[in-house]
Amino acid sequence: MKTSTPARASGALTIGLCLVVALLEGLDLQSTGVAAPRMAREFHLAVAQMGWAFSIGALGLLPGAAIGGRLADKLGRKRVLMLSIALFGIFSIATTQVWDLNSLLAARFMTGLGLGAAMPNLIALCSEAAQPHQRSTAVGAMYCGMPFGAALAALIGIVSPGDESWRHIFYVGGIGPLLILPLLVVYLKESAHFVLAKSREMTHRESRSGVAHALWAEGRAGTTLGLWTSYLGTLIVLYFLMNWLPSMVLSRGLTRVQASVVQMMFNIGGGIGAIVIANMMDRIGRRFTVTGMYVGIAVALAVLASATGSVSTAFGGLLAGLFLVGGQSVLYALASTIYPVQVRGTGVGAAVAVGRFGSILGPLIAGQLLATGQSASVLVIASIPLIVIAAIAALLVIARFSRGQTIATAHQPDHA
Repeated sequence: MKTSTPARASGALTIGLCLVVALLEGLDLQSTGVAAPRMAREFHLAVAQMGWAFSIGALGLLPGAAIGGRLADKLGRKRVLMLSIALFGIFSIATTQVWDLNSLLAARFMTGLGLGAAMPNLIALCSEAAQPHQRSTAVGAMYCGMPFGAALAALIGIVSPGDESWRHIFYVGGIGPLLILPLLVVYLKESAHFVLAKSREMTHRESRSGVAHALWAEGRAGTTLGLWTSYLGTLIVLYFLMNWLPSMVLSRGLTRVQASVVQMMFNIGGGIGAIVIANMMDRIGRRFTVTGMYVGIAVALAVLASATGSVSTAFGGLLAGLFLVGGQSVLYALASTIYPVQVRGTGVGAAVAVGRFGSILGPLIAGQLLATGQSASVLVIASIPLIVIAAIAALLVIARFSRGQTIATAHQPDHA
């Protein structure tokens, strides 16, 4: 069935608006890493304390993703997304007013809560706005906003007026989301798939849409566990680098500007990888794409660990962003195809929430190990076994998906 021009235009507009939201989310997530050295000086924070500052925002992401995904299936993707944006915008601005470690932790936790709730809705909206053969590309196109937003945060760090200035980064990360809210009210359309699923549910009085049913029923248990494992392993490594890469570069004797350049290259690579690798999944299939993606991650980590100068470190950062951030967009796209539309928000939100354990553990464990004198290169190399486990889990998910054991759409066709 061909899609009408107005429907295609509406889908493109939805993906474009979600891309802008993802860009703002990526900027805010990276802001703490960029501002960390200056915040540490102002509040006299030790390395381990900065690890908590990184991880507390990720701690908010976890319940945010689970709750946001569940509410998306109950209240609608658009409504929950707007509430999420308002939350992380307000508390990003509140971060500029913190006065010590405790107030910083409180502001970043609430910001993370809003950021976490936004992502399952962004994934569901983009997946459901695209044609089935373009869903991975649509999710990747949205998700590329995350690393480009993070690169923007790094650029703000480079052009910052002085070593003591850091609050303006959070002003940008807070005012931007609040400014885009009116545009979402006017132009963002609720998912037609969600509207249809809710109308069917009301017509047939279907009530089997609880969390347990969404995640474990109709052959989805093995796939859910595999998906969770792949998210967890990949996000441990991704968030370790997102938060500690600037400090790691500085520890090698490079300058603050060079560290910001490396961070920017990491995020530029991530933006390219998010759209290119997700598009490859639509074109050449899931198994080959995911295999190549995880091999690329392992190679990138080895290059980054062995780099010494500014050029080789920047190249390692580019490769790591390309495959790690690009790989995460592929995992998001994969999750969006596994769960039927009536429980898609719950399923994706739960996977994102479990993965957020990795975003908490990565920076926190790295901070504790660095505080004991472990070198950053050793930590990067030690990340490779986690990547191997995540790769095996993702390939098992794809194998089950290919055999048709994880799609619960026999009774609920996924079309609007």
